[in-house]
Amino acid sequence: MKRLHLLTPGPVNLHPVALAALAQPQLHHRSPEAGELVCDLRERIARLAGTVGEAVLLGGSGTAAMEAAVRALFAPGARVWVPVAGKFSERWCEIARAAELEPVCSAYDWGSAVSPESVPAEPLDGALLTHSETSTGVLQPLAELAARVRERHTEALVVADVVTSFALAPVRMDAWGLDAVVLGSQKGLMSPPGLAAVVLGARGLERLRPAGYYLDLARELRAQRTRQTAFTPPINLIEAAAAVMAALEAADWEARFARVREANERFYAIGEAVGLAPVPAPGAERSPATAAFYLPRGVPYAEVSRAFAARGWRVAGGQGPLKGRILRVSAMGYFEPGELERAWRDFAEITARLR
Repeated sequence: MKRLHLLTPGPVNLHPVALAALAQPQLHHRSPEAGELVCDLRERIARLAGTVGEAVLLGGSGTAAMEAAVRALFAPGARVWVPVAGKFSERWCEIARAAELEPVCSAYDWGSAVSPESVPAEPLDGALLTHSETSTGVLQPLAELAARVRERHTEALVVADVVTSFALAPVRMDAWGLDAVVLGSQKGLMSPPGLAAVVLGARGLERLRPAGYYLDLARELRAQRTRQTAFTPPINLIEAAAAVMAALEAADWEARFARVREANERFYAIGEAVGLAPVPAPGAERSPATAAFYLPRGVPYAEVSRAFAARGWRVAGGQGPLKGRILRVSAMGYFEPGELERAWRDFAEITARLR
């Protein structure tokens, strides 16, 4: 089976320490060693999320964490604000409806930044926000949005999707007034898909309510506080993610944030130099997780994807109304020395031929 090198905004190229962890003999998930891993990863995630609260690990994708958080923190009928400016903020609305909440879904142009001034004045029980909108490449002003929600709605819970900003950009839950954030293993943590987490701040922990069965955060939190899990966990993925976090901590998080951002901006510089228009609107902050470009009129994405595949790269297209219209690349995975230089060179040569 041919395996292309990933330039996609998830999943990503795995970190060598994740691969090494995955190659170890199977660990029993009820052993003391497994309990140590669960405890270690929970602490590392909460620390990087910038909270004195707690992380709850879940088997599943980031979407599982999104649904678990919604059901555990809001009762049916709760009124929550969701600013929709891309595919993943749109998903918050879909999950809220499925949980029988009353989402106030405010539509924005995809690629735009959501203004804090647009927080509704009408009563709200919470807000479901997206930090890094992977479908458009925009890093939304999460701190400012959360501050305005808390200012206008003192008791409202603020929940954020940080799936493609965690371990790639600063996330400061307590300083920004976030009550919960959700994340997954297959993005900045450079591990395989299948592990998710909900990180709960002080108010999130206070408001936690039993909900559901397998995705019941209250049940999982009780178990994980005893270094167990309520159900069979993806212990191999927990070991891989913990190993990656330990390696990245040793190398300095701020240095990683800077490297990923610089690598992503290099793609933007190359693309704009050959005439490609960025998807993020002027004035919107670009996410370090992905660089997104509109394709020239008449250029099919499938043709572009084949051109990259011929060079050994897997890239990503658009989603929703942007499907077939854009190209997305990402440098957030692991690259051996010299591989990113080759990626930038191939990207320049392929995109130069698109017009």
